[in-house]
Amino acid sequence: MDWDDLRIFLAVARNESLSGAGRRLGLDASTVGRRIARLEQAVGAVLFAKTPQGYILTTEGGRLVAPAEAAEKAAAAAFEATWRDEGISGQLRIGAPDGCANYLLPQIAHRMSERHPGLEIQIVALPRVVNLSKREADMAIAVSPPETGRLTVQRLSEYHLHLAAHDDYLRSHPPIARLADLRHHRMIGYIPDMIFDRELDYLSETGVEAAAITSNSVSVQMQAIRAGAGLGIVHDFAIPFAPGVRKVLPDEIALTRNFWLLRHADDRASRRMTLLADELGREIRQEIALLEAKPD
Repeated sequence: MDWDDLRIFLAVARNESLSGAGRRLGLDASTVGRRIARLEQAVGAVLFAKTPQGYILTTEGGRLVAPAEAAEKAAAAAFEATWRDEGISGQLRIGAPDGCANYLLPQIAHRMSERHPGLEIQIVALPRVVNLSKREADMAIAVSPPETGRLTVQRLSEYHLHLAAHDDYLRSHPPIARLADLRHHRMIGYIPDMIFDRELDYLSETGVEAAAITSNSVSVQMQAIRAGAGLGIVHDFAIPFAPGVRKVLPDEIALTRNFWLLRHADDRASRRMTLLADELGREIRQEIALLEAKPD
């Protein structure tokens, strides 16, 4: 049995589609399909059932997952046994909420790429929790620690958020001297039923009941604020990227949150992944401190 076929099998099992597995592996869907057919012929069993929801493991396919994952770990161990200290190479896929993905990770990825020319960094920005069990990413940044799952969880850094608006909006609307004044202003925030983590329910802490403009994306909210559409809660580390946006009522509305790094429990023995996790953690702490120190 070919390890490369098992690698493709795991990608289909985790993505539940040939095209999704192909994108993850850099192969076209037809090639993935042929390799799965070859593996099924080799083991003498149908491994996937094609349903309207995607490719679902059959009973026989489910039995192959554990041996395939064991082969995956063995292949990773073999790679590390021949790895040299002159640089970390290969692929690193990082899942993150879009605020972190847009305002922190691009410059961090730049610095890490400079240090490790052989490293390919992929940033997955999702308005939801990244599913590590399906290998959507090698590691993920979250705004709260998970309560279930076989994961290694590490607190990375706290960060801060404030109510903010663009100067153009503030000049053309009534002054804001206290919290009660907010009821006369247009608010920007999350779509309520798309808040995937309670830590993102920012507006509830301001006393505002509803927002006039909402999005499931932090970046879209920031662009609306930057366009002068209203006020919203923003990350302090994002303000330097939005000239003209400044904090409003900073003493009355000040939020603190944390970023957490999530890794597969099985990756704890991986020296490569541990080095990358440590480097990513240091970079995030430094970048937050740098950006939050800039005046708005």
